[in-house]
Amino acid sequence: MSDPVSPDGPPPFEKAFRGDDVEQRIYGTILQIRKSATASAIAERAECDPKTARKYLGWFADLGIVTRHDGHPATYERNDAYFKWRRVNRLATEHTVEELTERVRELTTRIDDYEDVYDAATPAAVDAVAVAEASNERTIDDVYSDLGDWATAQQERERYERARQQRARVETEQASR
Repeated sequence: MSDPVSPDGPPPFEKAFRGDDVEQRIYGTILQIRKSATASAIAERAECDPKTARKYLGWFADLGIVTRHDGHPATYERNDAYFKWRRVNRLATEHTVEELTERVRELTTRIDDYEDVYDAATPAAVDAVAVAEASNERTIDDVYSDLGDWATAQQERERYERARQQRARVETEQASR
């Protein structure tokens, strides 16, 4: 029987970082974990020595990529705030204030449209089942899809607005020099 995984495709999820160096495997493991884990557990998933994992986890903690929780044994978890900051910073460096402003406007229009359609201020305020049952045109899946898109648009608008403000501050500082 042939291997179902194409040699040109991505590696299986369980071995997503097999070809990478140990630092990349530990970093990749951090990206995948959803709760605190010991260095030994991370080392096992990254297929490396626990001592090596502790070394890199200490370094990642110093950079803010992970949060170290003291205990016996210490545990580590992904610092989601770091990754949010990183996304905003990347947007601010890759786009102009005008581009960021335009994207904020587009997302605001999309959000306003959802608020009008569902007569609610947030996706959480919508009873998806009731809306679908009252509608001849929308299925429950349609409503949930809209609510997910609406929530994503709100999060994305927040990121783009933060990036716009950051980029505007940098440009103002540069202009005043």
